[in-house]
Amino acid sequence: MKHGKKYVEGAKQIDRAKLYDTNEALDLCIKTGTAKFDETVELHVKLGVDGRHADQQVRGALVLPNGTGKNVRVLAICKGDNIDAATAAGADYAGAEEMVQKIQSEGWMDFDVLITTPDMMGLVGRLGKVLGPRGLMPNPKAGTVTPDIAKAVQEAKAGKIEYRLDKTNIIHCSIGKVSFGAEKLQENFDAVMDAIVKAKPSAAKGQYVRSCVVSSTMGPGVKINPAKFV
Repeated sequence: MKHGKKYVEGAKQIDRAKLYDTNEALDLCIKTGTAKFDETVELHVKLGVDGRHADQQVRGALVLPNGTGKNVRVLAICKGDNIDAATAAGADYAGAEEMVQKIQSEGWMDFDVLITTPDMMGLVGRLGKVLGPRGLMPNPKAGTVTPDIAKAVQEAKAGKIEYRLDKTNIIHCSIGKVSFGAEKLQENFDAVMDAIVKAKPSAAKGQYVRSCVVSSTMGPGVKINPAKFV
């Protein structure tokens, strides 16, 4: 693969054979995140589990201490007083059947998070084939199916993220922007890793955190020593 000039220059600052301390790795992410836009800092964690087994799934959600740096567009599918509550909490869009119809008939997807109440899941479930592949299907474990719609909207707006294993047993998530600086990124990193470690399945055997890498959107990956998470 051929990389751009900035990527190549950034890669020269990183020792590929070294496992860095977290603060060093995040400093390097900031130094190599030199694109013309504010790059996202991404975390990639490979776990020693087999996600094909239900008792080894790792999934959860948390509000990052310093948010994600992204303006999150929230759709709340609910009815009655919950529509007013969701709107007051900051939802960009709120409604019931008309919102489901808009997605079904128009292919409308101008939102980043979909939150709903348990009584609406029968309706929202019809959108599974559309929302599922995009990772937008509401889920109680992620806190996006809840009777407290206002709280869920506020958390989403404040920088709540969901983490889950992919098919290769790796968790990918963003922990902020390069412009956050090392201190805020460190706080977000610590919060995510603490959640992942606490979510360790009882069925998991051997080393749990196999590898940990951080990178900016356009920059090279920086390996972090996973020993501290054992």
